[in-house]
Amino acid sequence: MEMELLPHVGVATFRLGMSAEEATRAAEELGLLATGAEAESDPGQILFTHDEFRMNFTLGFIKGALGNVEVWRFRNEDADVRVTLDGLDVFRTPSEELLQQFEERGHTTEENDLGFDALPDLKVIFANNSSFEYPVDEDGDPLYFDYVLVTTEPVG
Repeated sequence: MEMELLPHVGVATFRLGMSAEEATRAAEELGLLATGAEAESDPGQILFTHDEFRMNFTLGFIKGALGNVEVWRFRNEDADVRVTLDGLDVFRTPSEELLQQFEERGHTTEENDLGFDALPDLKVIFANNSSFEYPVDEDGDPLYFDYVLVTTEPVG
């Protein structure tokens, strides 16, 4: 599965601004299963999972329109899935290398006090602080980002 992060637009077939009903249909087309408030007519969030890849998604709604998409890294290391931004695999490229490549492409990167890394011009946030046992570097720190947020809100 290929999932492209599209700043200011959405993620894969999820489009910022779409309704919860449209987003639920898009999720079903991707093989995602709702795990939360999908039955609500005006949800604040809908949680989805991809069972085979052990990968989670949260869709956040603002006044009935999709305002952000959160994607958590797959827990199945053999998963045939790529989540990309500007052609770079955000969950399989070491986090430091990924940020460096974005800077080389002219994007500003910012780290906040909570440990999130942001690309403010793209309204994208990354983190690598999950409690799941993902690959680590020689210091024991997570090697890859395990979370990405694409939003309509300012970041940084």
